[in-house]
Amino acid sequence: MVLVDDPSFLGWVLFWTAVSLAALLPRQRFDDALAWARRLGWYAMSAAIAPFKDAAQLSMVHQRRGLPSSGFRAIGAVAASPLVGGATFLGLFASANPPIGRAFSQIVLPDPWATTWRTLFGLCVLMTVWASLRPSPHTTGPSRFGDHSIGTVFDPAVAQLTLLLVTFNMVIAVENGLDILFLSSGAGMPSGVTMADYAHRGTYSLSVTAALAGVFVLLALRPGSTAASRPLVRRLVTVWLVQNLLLVASSALRTLDYVDAYGMTVLRLSALAWMGLVATGLALIGWQLLFNRSAAWLINANALAAVTVLVTASVVDLGAVAATWNVRTALKMGKAGPPRDLCYMGLLGPSSLASLAKLEQHAREPQLRDRLTYLRWERQTETADAEADWRLWTPL
Repeated sequence: MVLVDDPSFLGWVLFWTAVSLAALLPRQRFDDALAWARRLGWYAMSAAIAPFKDAAQLSMVHQRRGLPSSGFRAIGAVAASPLVGGATFLGLFASANPPIGRAFSQIVLPDPWATTWRTLFGLCVLMTVWASLRPSPHTTGPSRFGDHSIGTVFDPAVAQLTLLLVTFNMVIAVENGLDILFLSSGAGMPSGVTMADYAHRGTYSLSVTAALAGVFVLLALRPGSTAASRPLVRRLVTVWLVQNLLLVASSALRTLDYVDAYGMTVLRLSALAWMGLVATGLALIGWQLLFNRSAAWLINANALAAVTVLVTASVVDLGAVAATWNVRTALKMGKAGPPRDLCYMGLLGPSSLASLAKLEQHAREPQLRDRLTYLRWERQTETADAEADWRLWTPL
């Protein structure tokens, strides 16, 4: 339904994943998302050679049974002589007969570049469909992931893990304290650093830090391990998770401060969604520790959260959301002034058409209204040009 309504690369990836799972799940039940990510990767690599592999196997079957070959080589050998002979006589007749020559001169050959790209696209579709109908039997192998395999990768002693957690908690406490000082209390920024610089700097790195913290807890405190049963370790891990949630919250606050200063963009909206995913993952890790869930449960729960965000992003027009946010903020100011970044509104294309029209109606300054009229007219022209091509039509 997403591909019918609004085709996109993300929508195609989700559709391919769903079709691949439908083709492979009858052979292997769903165990954990990490194992299925590996299977889908192998499935994608094997799809490139699946038609050629099946053609070679079919040729071997024909040879063993003594049947005539039906491959491309046999078809080419049979059709080569008639094609060459027919083309030779047609060329002679075209030079001898003016009407035939005139008919040949009026033939318009297709664009070689368009033909090449369409052929490549058709081959990609053929490989995808072929692999879905005949998936490789080696794709659905058993999963090698589990709590035991985690222990073989990283299994620190209790004393070492306790010192690590104490050190990590102290370091992250300093970072959280500085964030509270500069972002929440309204204290002045350090010399040479503006509020926008401080809010923008480190947003992604802080989220990655929280994600690495979740991976560390997953590796070190697997269910049933000695460290997971120690009350002191569990308390330190709880404090560690709470501090990381606070770190993600401060990262989100940095991004929101940057949005207040410069406006909303698709990238900043995606960053906030990523931070929400990281916070969800940390909360799920805490749930796993409290109720002794397995590593597979944790991976599947995080995969479900990630798929939910991706499906939502494939349905919702993030550019329109960013444009609506910016216009609503500008109207709330009471002056109907321009958004923080009006040039970015113009780069959003048809997604900002409705928001620009709304802002144009409330604009008071003649120069601003003229500029908004010009931007709205450009977006409206782009929309009309897209509707003129039937290949770009969508139901809505």
